[in-house]
Amino acid sequence: MKQTILIVGGGFAGMWSALGAARLLDQQGKSDSVEVALISPEPVLHLRPRLHEAAPHAMSTPLLPVLEAAGVRYIQGAVSKVQAQQKVVLATGPQGEQFTLAYDRLVLGTGSKLHRPDLPGVREHAFSIDQLDEATALDLHLARLADRPGSAARNTAVVVGGGFTGIELACELPERLRTILGEDVRVIIVECNPEIGPDLGPSPRPLINEALDALGVERILGDGVASVDEHGLVTSSGKRIESHTVIWTGGMRAHALTSQLGGDKDALGRLKVTRELRVEGVSGVFAAGDVAVATTDNEGNQSMMSCQHAMVMGRFAGHNVAADLIGIASLPYTQELYVTCLDLGPWGAMYSEGWDRQIKMTPADAKALKRRINTEWIYPPLASRTATLAAAEPTRRAVA
Repeated sequence: MKQTILIVGGGFAGMWSALGAARLLDQQGKSDSVEVALISPEPVLHLRPRLHEAAPHAMSTPLLPVLEAAGVRYIQGAVSKVQAQQKVVLATGPQGEQFTLAYDRLVLGTGSKLHRPDLPGVREHAFSIDQLDEATALDLHLARLADRPGSAARNTAVVVGGGFTGIELACELPERLRTILGEDVRVIIVECNPEIGPDLGPSPRPLINEALDALGVERILGDGVASVDEHGLVTSSGKRIESHTVIWTGGMRAHALTSQLGGDKDALGRLKVTRELRVEGVSGVFAAGDVAVATTDNEGNQSMMSCQHAMVMGRFAGHNVAADLIGIASLPYTQELYVTCLDLGPWGAMYSEGWDRQIKMTPADAKALKRRINTEWIYPPLASRTATLAAAEPTRRAVA
């Protein structure tokens, strides 16, 4: 009877975990005795790093061809419960049917979701670009703005959150809005911290501010949001901004399934894992991507909620979950190269290396690199079985 490695989640971490496991089993001649299965709500990979762009409905790619090439079984469903002691998961299929899956080893790779605070009007009136359907809803809303009577509120978009996602979106919006409305527009970032890009540190900030200035993006710093309504928002200091388009980008949290597993978690709900990406204190369970926080190098740096880390963590998690099952040595996860490539819209992009984010490229060169990342490197390998499995080698570099 075949043993089963179950991958929960079809994002970057889940897909690469499945390929990493299939690769090692193929190398060790164990593909006939161990099945790799991946369960997710849809057989598509949503390209979240591209959801700030126009036409986000096209920002997905089929998963089935790459999984089939690697010999991974796809199961359509959403896991609602992990029973680690019994080694089973409970899931709901596309028609609402309930079913149970047993496993011998499991990798959790269900990613993260935007955290919406319990503030008046945020859930009812603020858009987001966190998930494909949300980004598509925003895109449709923007396209329909031209049907509304002209006003300052119609022509104003407010991005709440001046982090990575907020900056990328704010840099795209002026051109998108001018194309739709054909007149002057206003884009404002509201950030509760006193500086833009608080998590990006001081090194890239002058470049980011230069880009925002050139694109005409205003900043309200050191001020949060008190409430949102259909006509705009009120900041924590009492400032009223009239806007028909308020977009929430601040704050991510690990998928809720992490709360069902024991072991320590960080402030974002991520499972603390060992260097082999095992969930501490939970037998037979590994985690990768946004649901896990792992040490990336010997300096003590920790993984970020990013495509860059999810891809590499997935490869290691897949390798190690298979190694654990068939009884061979695992590989300690390592990702010493850390880069940041931030899209700054028509102005260019920012590329840096190292955890102190030292700028290494001109905005034009960085933009060309970002374009390659978003249109080539983050897409799954659609080739022969040999090439697909080779792409899952754990020490392969990934940039995003």
